[in-house]
Amino acid sequence: MLSKIRSLLEITDFTVEEIDELVALAMDIIANPKKYADVCKSKKLATLFYEPSTRTRLSFTAAMMELGGNVLGFSDAAASSVSKGEVVADTVRVVENFADIIAMRHNKEGAPWVASQYASIPIINAGDGGHCHPTQTLADMLTIYRHKGRFSDLTVGFCGDLLYGRTVHSLTKAMGRYRGIQFVFVSPDELRIPDYLRRDIDKKGYQYYETDKLEEAMPRLDILYMTRVQKERFDSEEQYDRLKDSFILDMPKLRHAKDDIIILHPLPRVNEIAYEVDAHPGALYFEQVRNGKFIRMALIYTLLKWAEEGRRPTSSANLVEASPCGNPRCISTVEKVPAIYTVHADGTRHCIYCDALEGSQPSHIP
Repeated sequence: MLSKIRSLLEITDFTVEEIDELVALAMDIIANPKKYADVCKSKKLATLFYEPSTRTRLSFTAAMMELGGNVLGFSDAAASSVSKGEVVADTVRVVENFADIIAMRHNKEGAPWVASQYASIPIINAGDGGHCHPTQTLADMLTIYRHKGRFSDLTVGFCGDLLYGRTVHSLTKAMGRYRGIQFVFVSPDELRIPDYLRRDIDKKGYQYYETDKLEEAMPRLDILYMTRVQKERFDSEEQYDRLKDSFILDMPKLRHAKDDIIILHPLPRVNEIAYEVDAHPGALYFEQVRNGKFIRMALIYTLLKWAEEGRRPTSSANLVEASPCGNPRCISTVEKVPAIYTVHADGTRHCIYCDALEGSQPSHIP
């Protein structure tokens, strides 16, 4: 079963050319806001947020309102029929009667993919567990473009929680498709990039290296992407307390940086960036929030237009049903959906919902 309508479930659902067009549209929205003030008049966005969110939910709400549309939905699963046991498939089949497009955040990996199989309207993944967060990636990319003017020939450093950080996973996949990109992954051993992402990086031949010393990596970086150690991704508070202060960016560390380095962070910040860094000219994490609204305006407008045009997803994936996924965070472990795997040319099979390798419990699961 494959969706019959274009959605954004992970960043690679859009080609490089489509991302470039989306960024160009966002730039036009920034330059000519009145031109887009009523393009979604009479349209409704449903925000289905099963997990707490401030920035992403408000960003989607503001984006739709500035396009002239309306917003409905819930910000807490406990306030919906989910608390009565309603499954994702049923929820979206109900909500599509009231809305034209859905933005969904869910604590289970692959939930937006399930939603896309049953909905007749576009689904936007607003974050699924520790898996991916494609609209944050689009906000990151718009910020990069506005300050670097390109997506090629850049060295991108990721620091902190690279294991559970879904924004890291999505941005790596997106930027890796451009020419001359190099990655530097800075983390303690316990929070290194997950195995499924490492396999993808190795398979595609991306240039990267790993270190546990931020000062060592700093001189070569064009972009530094900081992340917080996310308490909600740990089963053990003791493990969280031991790692939460592992990597903190302060002004002394930035003395080793390039003059034009830009510093990104998906927010919220805890203590991984010292407040003194906010005055650095390359500190762009609050600008990222603003850019998130503009790129989500471009995305909503584009997906609604594609829906009206009847554009269908293009997928050449070879899919098979197989044994249940071993990832306890996968949506297939809690809802009655078939275990589906993508079969790759080398014979490996990865869960369509969460990217876990068949027969294994991936390392991004505690």
